[in-house]
Amino acid sequence: MELYWHDACLEHDTGTGLWELPGRWDWLDEPEPHPENAARLRTFRHALEHGPVAPHLAWRDGRFATDEELGRVHAAEYLAALRAACATGERVALETNTVVGPGSWDAIRAAAGTALAAYEAVESGRTRLAYALVRPPGHHAQRTRPDGYCLVNNAALVAETARRAGHRVAVLDWDVHHGNGTQDVFAHTDEVLTVSVHMRHGPWGVNHPQTGGPEENDRGNLNVELSLGAGDTAYRRALAEVALPAIRAHGADFLVCASGFDGSAFDPNGRHNLTAAGYRDIGREVAALALPTVLTQEGGYLRGYAALCLHALVEGLVGTGPLLDDPLAYVPDDTQLVDRDLARATSGRAGRDPA
Repeated sequence: MELYWHDACLEHDTGTGLWELPGRWDWLDEPEPHPENAARLRTFRHALEHGPVAPHLAWRDGRFATDEELGRVHAAEYLAALRAACATGERVALETNTVVGPGSWDAIRAAAGTALAAYEAVESGRTRLAYALVRPPGHHAQRTRPDGYCLVNNAALVAETARRAGHRVAVLDWDVHHGNGTQDVFAHTDEVLTVSVHMRHGPWGVNHPQTGGPEENDRGNLNVELSLGAGDTAYRRALAEVALPAIRAHGADFLVCASGFDGSAFDPNGRHNLTAAGYRDIGREVAALALPTVLTQEGGYLRGYAALCLHALVEGLVGTGPLLDDPLAYVPDDTQLVDRDLARATSGRAGRDPA
């Protein structure tokens, strides 16, 4: 398995505040760092370089995306405004919790280009699995607006590039939040199937109007909402009973995964009760599809435990079996609502899909 990296991704400085809210917080002794910060990505890389899965991984250099490439999934006017905001020399809040600063444009181009470098390796046949360990994340970024820490949609860019190469593409998103940006990018076509398995949270403002619910399901989109605190068993069943059958039925010959770890039991942005074992199982299921696959890094904000979950996911992807113990996992699955959640996801899709 190949891992793709670019140092410029670390130059995106999101600053401090009250957790993710920018501004002055004089009543705090020390402001909190924005959760989407460079330290999390460095921690993820360190875990994979020094953990026991390291011998199974090959590290490759990423690259910068071109303007033409970024324009495959975003409107020119949006990209121009984004670039101008990054060039002001100051930190700018594009919406409540999504900021840019002097180093952000290079980080944006590096994240997108490194995801494309991972795609190019898979498309060439050099590897079947490639992981773009990048930031800023992307799956909330829509054609014309940023959202939820995301500025350019890296997963959608890979999927669109694969679509233009003649592939039948599926995007599988297990970040704890709805992949609304990817849904928006491909709302005009059913050639790309977007599947998002996420915590029920609904819309959260002007920049996130999508509900993430089954009422938005159609031939090209499948939202699988899970109740709060769903746990490992709910995710296993959501994949086995809903998401993976849909991907197979779509006839996908190329897979893109938006890989977030904010669904973990300890993540302050999700707390969906997933453990490292749950992520290991997700990796196994993705590997079992045996499709050419590119994964892009999305959420995961308690960086130590998120790094453990990433390591476990990669164990599943490369098929080693468990290599690390999870000393923190103790939250039991709440399975009472699983049947209802999965029934809602499938009935919503059936109601919108005449096929």
